[in-house]
Amino acid sequence: MSFDQTTTTADGRTIGGPVMEVKNITLRFGGVTAIKDISFDILEGEIRAIIGPNGAGKTSMLNVINGFYHAQEGQITFRGETRSRMRPYHAAVSGISRTFQNVALFSGMSTLDNIMAGRALKMNKGFIWQMLRYGPAMNEEIKHRRAVEEIIDFLELEHIRHTPVGQLPYGLQKRVELGRALAAEPSLLLLDEPMAGMNVEEKEDMSRYILDVNDQFGTTITLIEHDMGVVMDIADRVVVLDYGKKIADGTPSEVQRNQAVIDAYLGVPS
Repeated sequence: MSFDQTTTTADGRTIGGPVMEVKNITLRFGGVTAIKDISFDILEGEIRAIIGPNGAGKTSMLNVINGFYHAQEGQITFRGETRSRMRPYHAAVSGISRTFQNVALFSGMSTLDNIMAGRALKMNKGFIWQMLRYGPAMNEEIKHRRAVEEIIDFLELEHIRHTPVGQLPYGLQKRVELGRALAAEPSLLLLDEPMAGMNVEEKEDMSRYILDVNDQFGTTITLIEHDMGVVMDIADRVVVLDYGKKIADGTPSEVQRNQAVIDAYLGVPS
């Protein structure tokens, strides 16, 4: 399948041109090079997977994309704006949202309030109005709560909307974190190992939600995932990293047949 121009997939989704271009990114921590001269693109409407063995530089790459790390070399172009450095706040404002490898929720707060936190960037009323919970601030909160309730329904979290997330099993916590990321209405959603630690049934549910987010909301998704069965089932294209270098880039079937990828996962010395 060619992705050089707007393409309609077999399941009816539309994939467009590049929404993000990563060019020659190199990231160093002191004398250690975590990422070396990596380039790839992310197309509008696709599910793009980043895979590789442990320590390959996958999370570091995601951290560069959303501004948590600043690469020493290279640049990233997102929706026509080229940058070499960006803070996470500016990434969020520009439409990039993410989840984390380790669940990062407010454990004492309810599911609803955690997802509501994802709407913070969309709330315009000042602190005094919010504190008073009166007039325009109350109207704004009602509006955002409706949006959050829609996400809760979409992710089938109705039965735990008022439960503190610290009391939830791990799989549900990961789903709440996805809900919080969706609350920001991102155009590019970054998922760092969304299925880590899940059983088979939980992985099937999360895969379904990811596909539904992409299909129903048209959200472009980039994810890191170790379960190759999941990656081959849901990803449109895959970029493979090993020891901070890109060793393959293509469709799941192309990557699956690539000898360098096979060697990396089998631990064959280069």
